[in-house]
Amino acid sequence: MDEFIEAGKPLRKLQSAVPLEGRAVEVTWRGGGVEAIDLMPALLSHRSFVRLRTDDALFHELSVSEFGDALEWPDGSELAAAWIDELRPIEFDNADFRAAMDVLDLSLDGMAARLRIARRLVADYRKDKPIPATVALAVQYLVEKRRKAG
Repeated sequence: MDEFIEAGKPLRKLQSAVPLEGRAVEVTWRGGGVEAIDLMPALLSHRSFVRLRTDDALFHELSVSEFGDALEWPDGSELAAAWIDELRPIEFDNADFRAAMDVLDLSLDGMAARLRIARRLVADYRKDKPIPATVALAVQYLVEKRRKAG
């Protein structure tokens, strides 16, 4: 009997990757989408990536694995596509911030207290101030927690 078990969203696969400045790559995903992704957070996470952090020539020899599930280097290093997908820039703008405040039913003071930041920053994030990734992640966490609670 052939049965398939499905859990969560399907893993994204890499089509191609081109090294950029520093330790960033321009990734083209199978099924569409092109993104510049900074790999340094992943490369700093394991000592097995020391050469990739320090050797420009080696880093630029990256290639996509046969099945599109990883980036590979000639020294045997690999970085999984799932991990690369997690490193994608966070898309969270001022409208998202305002919508999150509505979902959470929080005032300026309430949001400031919940995030442990100044009320003035909350007001600025509601308008046009760029939202740092740490704040975006915290707000997304609070919204997800609220949705799960019902």
